Amino acid sequence: MPYMEAGEFVSTINLGNKYYTIRPLLLSDSFDHITELLHEAYRPLLDMGLRFVATHQDVDITKKRCLDGYTFVAMDDKAQIISTITLYPPKLDPSSEYYTREGLWEFGQFAVLPELQRTGIGSYLIDTVERYAKSMQARELALNTSEKAVYLIEYYRKRGYEFREYVQWDVTNYRSVIMSKMF
Repeated sequence: MPYMEAGEFVSTINLGNKYYTIRPLLLSDSFDHITELLHEAYRPLLDMGLRFVATHQDVDITKKRCLDGYTFVAMDDKAQIISTITLYPPKLDPSSEYYTREGLWEFGQFAVLPELQRTGIGSYLIDTVERYAKSMQARELALNTSEKAVYLIEYYRKRGYEFREYVQWDVTNYRSVIMSKMF
């Protein structure tokens, strides 16, 4: 896992008189639990016939993907992880011309337990990775999702993310849209 100065990136939020803590991933966190969370959160997309990696990845893939970036989690008042997101530093990805842009960071493995979706927790996690990316001098933050996940595209659009390009990954059964936000 890349080194992370957690400090200002730990926060407690109050949503509907329930308190949640957002913090960086700890190596002692359960990758089994995070894998189950991803599977559960992505199940509606799988039910649409979309084979996101997060719909079926095993624990080893979850751990690798989490440790390849800066992962943040949201926890409920019982210290259970209820949401996760991973921020990835710039990389050269030959399968996407857009991802080769200098200063471009990306986030993925974004999931919120289904019963807590649309409560604002996900927005706080995205705010956290946006702040962290800016603190690391990112110029732009990108994401990708299926072009068929119209509700997700609209959610990201409302947050200021704009369409950049289409790409067909080798590991999915759909064409993705890459969206990004300039800082």
